[in-house]
Amino acid sequence: MTDEIATSRVFRREWLAIDPVDLALRLLGCELESRSDQGTVRVRLVEVEAYRGLDDPASHCYRGRTPRNEVMWGPAGYLYVYFVYGMHFCANVVGLTDGEPGAVLLRAGEVVEGQELARHRRPTARGGGLVAKGPAVLTSVLGLDRAHNGLDLTDPDSPVRLLTGEPVGAESIRSGPRVGVAAARDVPWRFWIAGSPAVSAYRRNTRVRARS
Repeated sequence: MTDEIATSRVFRREWLAIDPVDLALRLLGCELESRSDQGTVRVRLVEVEAYRGLDDPASHCYRGRTPRNEVMWGPAGYLYVYFVYGMHFCANVVGLTDGEPGAVLLRAGEVVEGQELARHRRPTARGGGLVAKGPAVLTSVLGLDRAHNGLDLTDPDSPVRLLTGEPVGAESIRSGPRVGVAAARDVPWRFWIAGSPAVSAYRRNTRVRARS
């Protein structure tokens, strides 16, 4: 992370317009803040997964551009939210450049602001709502759904903003296969902060299904 990024708070678009694998590493330790009439919840990102586009069989964009994956084609810095399994929302940060698809799935976070609201939104979550373990719990705690798809995370006035956090040393970062995908399932593009209670248990999927 550059000195400029480390001393700023709200991400600038050009800091996110990089390869999804590099972006995934950059996002660890950063914070996602969601503001609404109910209040504010802010989480520290501790687990993410990188997805490219036309060269990644596990990506939503692998078979081309559609109305559903439109946001993932850029520009960088936008929130891509999709509905999965008929019951859950998942949130992604778009990277790369305009017209070149790529994004990072946000898998887990630790709640650092708005603990009471987080508990209210997900009262049965492990850790009493203080950890958002798994992408569906993360979006629930933050109050994100399809209405947030396409929001600009770099806009200081956006209800959902991506904020820089304390840098995470390379010695604290682990990597492994992505969770719950069958296509390109051994690609080690899941990254997490070692020791965080919010990190997901690895689950291998035998079904071929495009993700993020």
